[in-house]
Amino acid sequence: MSRGRMEAFSDGVIAIIITIMVLELAPPHGAELATLQPLIPTFLSYVLSFVFVGIYWNNHHHLLQTVRQVDGRVLWANMHLLFWLSLVPFVTGWMGENDFAPWPVALYGIVLLGAGVAYFILSQVLIRLHGQQSILATAVGADVKGRISLVAYLIAIGLAFVSTWISGALYIFVAVMWLIPDKRIEKLLQQETSSE
Repeated sequence: MSRGRMEAFSDGVIAIIITIMVLELAPPHGAELATLQPLIPTFLSYVLSFVFVGIYWNNHHHLLQTVRQVDGRVLWANMHLLFWLSLVPFVTGWMGENDFAPWPVALYGIVLLGAGVAYFILSQVLIRLHGQQSILATAVGADVKGRISLVAYLIAIGLAFVSTWISGALYIFVAVMWLIPDKRIEKLLQQETSSE
């Protein structure tokens, strides 16, 4: 089956996730700038989560550009990823509402770890379907950034009970690492297009 339906469904779910997150940003009662101050932790957790969801959407899009078809295993692996991403609004709200307390920060990391593992599984299932010589397999390679991300999440989860600031810094580190564009997939797709 073609990837189009899966891609459209995933885009819709991700759009809903972002919408739910922004709806959690309730405006304060009052027209003074000082009324915004209590919302700063909620806003910061929203910005971080928006960046992460955007990263997943962007990478999911690039991932699917390298494949021509999907099967049942791919559909379930994709649903696994969407499950973890659908939890982002909950942990975002809990972390922001509780001023980055240890348990919410740790649970935030657990959800990010789950999404990272799910994305890795999805990419591996797609590689198995399309072969080790596929564009995706070549582009992903050893997936160093993915592995670093998972390790950083594990460390951040544990450190949430020592210093939530360090955990937050690790989450930001991972986000910044993924914000730097990875041109491998785009380059390989351009090479394939020019050789046809």
